[in-house]
Amino acid sequence: VQLVESGGGLVQAGGSLTLSCAASGFRFSDYTVGWFRQAPGKEREGVSCIRPNENYTFSGDSVKGRFTISIDNAKNTVYLYMNNLKPEDTAEYYCGVQWAGASCRARAMNYWARGMLVTVSS
Repeated sequence: VQLVESGGGLVQAGGSLTLSCAASGFRFSDYTVGWFRQAPGKEREGVSCIRPNENYTFSGDSVKGRFTISIDNAKNTVYLYMNNLKPEDTAEYYCGVQWAGASCRARAMNYWARGMLVTVSS
């Protein structure tokens, strides 16, 4: 099992960024996959999660209308499209997988990618 992230970096407020997480060893479409973030001194929080086979999706209140999660089954890759970014979106972003159940709680995730930094400047 391997998760490889890409797409993090520095962006100005109001800008857009797309994060990618490619999986090997399993199919995203069979499980719950999500994006989480952790700012310094704060707990890891669920940003957006999806479990396609159960028609489950979740988006946190702070990102609703701005962030969208999507899975490309052919590429076995999950994306997080982030628009209208704000300085408070600055955090380390992680892709995570939950084998059983559908939730967007960090403690429920069974496997994590390494994480990547997203910095939004004002």
